[in-house]
Amino acid sequence: MRPPGANDQPSTPPPRRGPDATYNMVADKIGGVPNVRKKDNLYQAAAIGVFLIIGAVVGGFLGEWPQGVLLGALAGLIAGTLISGAVLTVIGLCRRS
Repeated sequence: MRPPGANDQPSTPPPRRGPDATYNMVADKIGGVPNVRKKDNLYQAAAIGVFLIIGAVVGGFLGEWPQGVLLGALAGLIAGTLISGAVLTVIGLCRRS
């Protein structure tokens, strides 16, 4: 039997916040720690791979074999890392905690 005046709506559990959620929030908003979200890391790896291949192809057309391909791949690797990191930074800052 319920006491008089008890709320008839079912109570919802509080949002689940654990050490992982706190760590992810710190990684997104403050930085200085590695991002451990599997999905983010997979997206970044795919983007870096695409940039590496594009850089190697462009370097192959513009330079001599093998120096052009290797320098293009290195440029693609650096560009892919910086661009994908910047995109993930913006996404992390916009992500709701």
